[in-house]
Amino acid sequence: MIGIFTTIAIFIFCLGLLGLITYTVTQKAREIGIRKVIGASVGNIVMLFSKQHLKLVIIANIIAWPLAWYLMNNWLGNFRYHIQISWWMFTIALFGSLLIAFATIAFKTIKAAIANPVNSLRAE
Repeated sequence: MIGIFTTIAIFIFCLGLLGLITYTVTQKAREIGIRKVIGASVGNIVMLFSKQHLKLVIIANIIAWPLAWYLMNNWLGNFRYHIQISWWMFTIALFGSLLIAFATIAFKTIKAAIANPVNSLRAE
């Protein structure tokens, strides 16, 4: 049951991030077009958007770590045989969330970066 709820939480995280990326890419379509005309590669554009949003994921993880540690420590303390929560568990969660976030960001950003820049500049 925990696996199902974890999957649902990750799916909701991806949908929210995809919505945020879609909004940002739509708002900056002209900027992407200008960068493409000047000579920016798809990788440069992806990294431009990734830096902004991956910082938010890192901040969210740092805010969530103390709360998660406190709650899990209390819950595990109720068992007769329990384990200690180590720092590497939080590190794995950070890298997992960064990987999922980067994949979500790259999905939408690559699609916008591959598009013809003339179409985004012609709209003005």
